[in-house]
Amino acid sequence: MNTTLTPLTTADAETLVAAARRAARAAGVAVSVTVLDAGGHLLAFLRDDSAVLISGETSTRKAYTALQLGAPTADLVDLVKPDGPFHTLPTALDRPLLFIAGGVPIHRDGKLVGALGLGGGAPEQDHSFATAALTELAR
Repeated sequence: MNTTLTPLTTADAETLVAAARRAARAAGVAVSVTVLDAGGHLLAFLRDDSAVLISGETSTRKAYTALQLGAPTADLVDLVKPDGPFHTLPTALDRPLLFIAGGVPIHRDGKLVGALGLGGGAPEQDHSFATAALTELAR
């Protein structure tokens, strides 16, 4: 039985960036979009001209966090609060994680193949833009 997994491609990354930007533009929000492959390597990055500069860093860290933990960052926020089970995790690693909504893992055939991160809007907006992009990729 052949179980070859199709990796996330640059064409997939371009689809995700375009879809996320469309969703953000429809809401009137300037964003940065980061797409990472399964190894955490950058496949695509774009920062809208009027997006706040820090959104580039936050979009990348959100994608990295979603990739490393295999879960949307929106689902992880409570885990790192002072009384949460992983409250020391954000400072425990060499590479910083970011527990703010807007990062989502990308799965293909039940396997983790990458992650998408959005920054620039409110956390709930960034999460909705990311999930909209995932929906478009699945088509």
